[in-house]
Amino acid sequence: MAEVLVYVDHVDGAVRKPTLELLTLARRIGEPVAVALGSGAEATAATLAEHGAVKVLTADAPEFTDYLVVPKVDALQAAYDAVSPAAVLVPSSAEGKEIAARIAVRIESGIITDAIDLEAGDEGPVATQSVFAAAFTTKSRISKGTPVITVKPNSAPVEAAPAAGAVEALSVSFSAQATGTKVTARTPRESTGRPELTEAAIVVSGGRGVNGAENFAIIEALADSLGAAVGASRAAVDAGWYPHSNQVGQTGKSVSPQLYIASGISGAIQHRAGMQTSKTIVAINKDAEAPIFDLVDYGVVGDLFEVVPQLTDEVKTRKG
Repeated sequence: MAEVLVYVDHVDGAVRKPTLELLTLARRIGEPVAVALGSGAEATAATLAEHGAVKVLTADAPEFTDYLVVPKVDALQAAYDAVSPAAVLVPSSAEGKEIAARIAVRIESGIITDAIDLEAGDEGPVATQSVFAAAFTTKSRISKGTPVITVKPNSAPVEAAPAAGAVEALSVSFSAQATGTKVTARTPRESTGRPELTEAAIVVSGGRGVNGAENFAIIEALADSLGAAVGASRAAVDAGWYPHSNQVGQTGKSVSPQLYIASGISGAIQHRAGMQTSKTIVAINKDAEAPIFDLVDYGVVGDLFEVVPQLTDEVKTRKG
């Protein structure tokens, strides 16, 4: 069976959920070979093996932290040359898409970004995408070279499938471009204790109807009762009510959780583009004609300042 390279997104050996989803998808088209780079790379092996990796190629070098993405591309190319895979899968983060684009150029292959599903095909893997602000679903495949595909978080279940997970050291020769852009400083992001927005199973978002930064507390309270991430519409972010890092939409982050709750969001196309692939969508808006109601699974016509606190209380009561 052909091998499939899976680029591992991890933090000091702790594997992030989108990578485990990639392993599930990779098993549909071949045998997953994971590529883990940087500090803690070898510590990822047990988790990766538990989820289907037959091999784990690891490398650590100062270049991975001292410089931007090119050293990681050099390493992924070294893995590609060593394995000759049937496909290369990368998480659809901002960094992941840049790595994928660069490796596709180097190996002269086509690339598909932001896939939401993957299946085996007679002429290579077939990727499903949600395109044109989620107005259409397309299926496509790469017609030249080894497919390079990035996959959106929450697109596949995480399924355990124990495999050998044999750890092998990856020999990497860094290119002249690897040291072209140096990282001069890092500032740790302040932790909220909530899930990462793009990876969360539940997202609660607030929009123009929240009517002020101080009122986002009720959105946060509902999110915390559900163990959810907090999102915001562009209108709320532009008004300075919530950080840009939490913006959901075409010019913000794209999310695809199991449950998306939109409070006080009208549903402009810019916002819909970032959340329309959510599995279940609930909207709370006092305007019964708001466009958001055209795509929801459940809609509540009402004042969010009355509905959201009641919903929060109900969730807490049911959780005991």
